[in-house]
This record gives sequence, structure tokens and C-alpha cells, in this order.
Amino acid sequence: MFRIGHGYDVHRLVTGRPLIVGGVNIPFELGLDGHSDADVLVHAVMDALLGAAALGDIGGLFPDTDPAYKGADSMKLLENVVCVLKDKGYTIGNIDATLIAQKPKIKPYILQMRENIAKVCMVDTDLVNVKATTEEKLGFTGNMEGMSAHAVCIICKD
Repeated sequence: MFRIGHGYDVHRLVTGRPLIVGGVNIPFELGLDGHSDADVLVHAVMDALLGAAALGDIGGLFPDTDPAYKGADSMKLLENVVCVLKDKGYTIGNIDATLIAQKPKIKPYILQMRENIAKVCMVDTDLVNVKATTEEKLGFTGNMEGMSAHAVCIICKD
């Protein structure tokens, strides 16, 4: 049995925070604001995986009201999501994710993002796709007020 999931996340860009996307710390003057490390790409991937299994979303699993997740590494949270899926008898078929950001240029970091996500999800890198786009200076992402990400995935019941 195959199941499809979609995830979406958004975080505000602020000064004084690191920019962590896809588990990569990207040198940039702004970072993403959030309770955890605010890795918008990984958050979208987690929501897609949880959605495919009808297990809610990351807010249910890792509430921002819980101090245990303050500054949490999103790759560790993804590891927890993968364990939950495995416990329910699911394996990951593939993941396709899109980061929407005006700046910085993401292309130099995409392979490392794919490798990071694939490693935690226990799949080959060729089963994880990451791409980035701008919004041609339109909207909150185009105005560099924030970044957003979409992800879709297929999971399979063992």
C-alpha cells in the first residue's frame, strides 16, 4: 500500500540566528526564527511524512510550548519521525522538497541537504530531491521577510 503526504512550513528571517536549512548551516546575515532550529525544509519533510501516515503534524509531536524542544536540532526530530513511521510499519519511498527563498543562493548546499535527509530517513540519496526557487521579489519570501518550504513524499506499508 502506498500513501502520499504533503508538508508545508514557513519561518520568519531575523538577525542573530543561524540559517540552518536541510541540516546545513549556511553562512548568511539572517537566520530563521522558531522554537527549534527552525529548519523550514526539514519541518516540511516531517509534516509530509507524518501526513502520509495520517499521524498529524510536527506541532502535535513536538509542540512549541514544550521547553524540551527549545533550540532542538530538526534532524534529530526527523529521526524521531522516521522511528514513529517504522514502528507503524512504514518505509519511505521517496521525498521531493522545494525551498522558497529570495536569498541566499541554495544550489551549492543542495547535495549536502539531500544527503543529510537521506541518511536520517535511511534511504538512498537518489530517493530525496531538494530544489530551491525564488518568488521574483514578490510576497514575504521575495521581500526576504521569511522562507517557506513544501515537501511531498510516498511511504509504503511493509
